[in-house]
Amino acid sequence: MKLLAAIAVLIVAILHGGFLALEMFFWDHEIGRKVFSMTAEQSAETAVLAANQGLYNGFLAAGLLWGLIARKADVTIFFLLCVVVAGIFGAVTAKPTIFFTQAMPAIIALVLVLATKGKPA
Repeated sequence: MKLLAAIAVLIVAILHGGFLALEMFFWDHEIGRKVFSMTAEQSAETAVLAANQGLYNGFLAAGLLWGLIARKADVTIFFLLCVVVAGIFGAVTAKPTIFFTQAMPAIIALVLVLATKGKPA
């Protein structure tokens, strides 16, 4: 079960690494415009905001990896909770599907981490 929890956390970290790349490096390119259904003008106007958002996603990924590598469940739980809150906020304020792409994987990982917290490896 601990392995499954670690894999789930790793998946969330990888997703956020992908969000970082998309928002920081591909936002104002065809890839970003296609993913977010934007015109070239829209992506150019919002590129700086997206890069900032991408940086925050990178911090979330780094925190999750730190928790995994250091085997600190409390750190992992904190960063998973941050992802869940960000995903819910994004779903309410920006696009409902963000709940499924961001919050739901983190909720699954959080449940698995909490279920295995304090248990031997």
